[in-house]
Amino acid sequence: MSSFCDSFHLKFIICALIMVCVTPSYVNAGAVKLTKDNIEMTLASNELVFINFYAEWCHFSNMLGPVFDEAADKIMEAFPEANKVVMGKVDCDAESSVASRFHISKYPTLKIIRNGVPAKREYRGQRSTEAFVKFITKQLEDPIKEFHQLKDLSNLDDKKRMIIGYFDKKDVPEYQTFRRVAMNLKDDCQFHVGFGDSSQAMHPPGQPIIVFRPDKALSNDEDETYKGSLMNYDELNIWIQEKCVPLVREITFENAEELTEEGLPFLILFHNPDDMTSVKDFKDIVTTTLTDEKQNINFLTADGVKFAHPLHHLGKSISDLPLIAIDSFRHMYLFPNFQDIFTPGKLKEFLQDLYSGKLHREFHYGPETNNKLPQLDGQARHPTAPPESTFKKLAPSKTRYTLLKDEL
Repeated sequence: MSSFCDSFHLKFIICALIMVCVTPSYVNAGAVKLTKDNIEMTLASNELVFINFYAEWCHFSNMLGPVFDEAADKIMEAFPEANKVVMGKVDCDAESSVASRFHISKYPTLKIIRNGVPAKREYRGQRSTEAFVKFITKQLEDPIKEFHQLKDLSNLDDKKRMIIGYFDKKDVPEYQTFRRVAMNLKDDCQFHVGFGDSSQAMHPPGQPIIVFRPDKALSNDEDETYKGSLMNYDELNIWIQEKCVPLVREITFENAEELTEEGLPFLILFHNPDDMTSVKDFKDIVTTTLTDEKQNINFLTADGVKFAHPLHHLGKSISDLPLIAIDSFRHMYLFPNFQDIFTPGKLKEFLQDLYSGKLHREFHYGPETNNKLPQLDGQARHPTAPPESTFKKLAPSKTRYTLLKDEL
């Protein structure tokens, strides 16, 4: 009997060992736990890292955790190759230095790091396993579209800024540098490339070039060729970023939360979607006279049909377009006459009146005369209420980092 038991016991052990060897291990299932000891290597060695910054005591963090872990498992199955993608998580209480480095102040916060560089835009989409998998899959798509004939470039959208590369072949280090930059800035520009015969007429043999093509329908900017080294990632990244992120940007419902979070007041041109002339004029005036104000205010254009609600707050309608207003996140102030932008210094004066508080005082008490509040029939003018800010409502929630779509 004992020999049978011993034999049975030995077979059981062997069977158990075999099961351990062939059964997938779930010890490290879910998102990779990132700490100050492993985060540098993780960021440096992977094309894309998607991080959930959470706090154990946070209700929303606890709700998101299992969903994020499940998505991490699915991503690992879909993209098993090394150095491709990692979904990680950071316990911000245990790893305060890491949280501080990434300026985390709300939980959970979801950040994307491409090739070691944090993306400007954080993840603000739906928080479900399916949405995360779809997002990561989209992020890993090649950011550069290949054209096969030069005439294909004439069919590109002239309302988009784009970077075009002309190369002899793909397997050169210059193209790998170009692709890394494209991965980081694909949300800001379109990227296109031609190889061999499709682009040889545009560059000398063995000397690839990169060209910026502006949004010609919306600006008077001109094409420009990159003069630096295509082997220098930092130099190329800075140049392309300067071209792809203009001084005057368009505000949409998709990026309003992000722009609001930057904390700068908005100087907005509301225009009819078919009116490109006023957009070009506004951009030219801002670019030529207000570049020194870019640290103080966000210069934006807005589709006046889509953003009819702010117009209503200003007492205006689509028939009044184009018009310019400042949203200070407290109140909205209307620039009196759009045509006044062509009067030298007039738009800059409007900004200075915001900084000095004059716009606020005059909305409350009427026009100032000799630096004194005006009198009406011997009495001080009664305060009035300027329109409230409408864009402040698109700022991040105080209790949850990302707004839900139905809150926009």
